[in-house]
Amino acid sequence: MEGRLIALGRAHDLLMQVSWANASLTHTLSGATDPYDSNGGRRFHFNGPDIRITSGAAIALAMTFNELCTNTTKFGALSNPAGRVEVAWTIDETKQRLRLTWTESGGPAVEVPTRRSFGTRMMESLGQQLSGQVHLAYERSGFVYLLDVPLNSVIAAV
Repeated sequence: MEGRLIALGRAHDLLMQVSWANASLTHTLSGATDPYDSNGGRRFHFNGPDIRITSGAAIALAMTFNELCTNTTKFGALSNPAGRVEVAWTIDETKQRLRLTWTESGGPAVEVPTRRSFGTRMMESLGQQLSGQVHLAYERSGFVYLLDVPLNSVIAAV
């Protein structure tokens, strides 16, 4: 619970810097992952266009990424020194959608959980708040989180 409150606080700090108008997607993601990067070794790799996102999207993504980071350090790729996380996103202009993927690699073999945790339900709920779809894949080679949302639910008005 403490980690979730800290993540919410970091998201609010970011939004205060831009007067709650909108935030950078890249800064939101790096702000959420920086505390989990070990010794400056840059175990996270980001790949996607930077866009301005709404305050609601910044909070939902910060909370989601805090949950993903907590899980990967406990059970996933970042639970060992060789693990890495790639976060990639694309914008489909034709369909007006943002597709974001978190992919873990180099960690222990992934096992499908026997129950749905509070964190899993929370991540799914946050995706739904953005009118999107969340897909969780427990691949042996690494956990994958996929968020597919309409642009109009995340992109800030200019």
